[in-house]
Amino acid sequence: MKLLLDQNLSPRLCNALRDLWTEIIHVRDVGLQAAEDPVVWEYAATQGLTIVSKDGDFNNRSFLFGAPPKVVWIQLGNCSTRDIELVLRARHGELLAFAGDPDSALLVVGPHSQA
Repeated sequence: MKLLLDQNLSPRLCNALRDLWTEIIHVRDVGLQAAEDPVVWEYAATQGLTIVSKDGDFNNRSFLFGAPPKVVWIQLGNCSTRDIELVLRARHGELLAFAGDPDSALLVVGPHSQA
């Protein structure tokens, strides 16, 4: 599973999570930090990346267009980078299962979603 972190997530998450996901990049790593959502979407789709975002717009695109790319939508509200790291670590197995499911396009990660 290769992850692309959206601009609304800290680039520090890449190093923090590299032990679980060796292929994890931030949009700024590929010059897309100021890109519009359709550009990020297309890049992720062509590169085989799963978008990880707190932005509901990618949820909408996932609903309209399906995968690829797959989308992990983090619904944690105002929280720290460490909080996001801990949730993604706790849900690692679920994210891997999501990546392997050809029928799934969106995974919602939030305070009330299943762990």
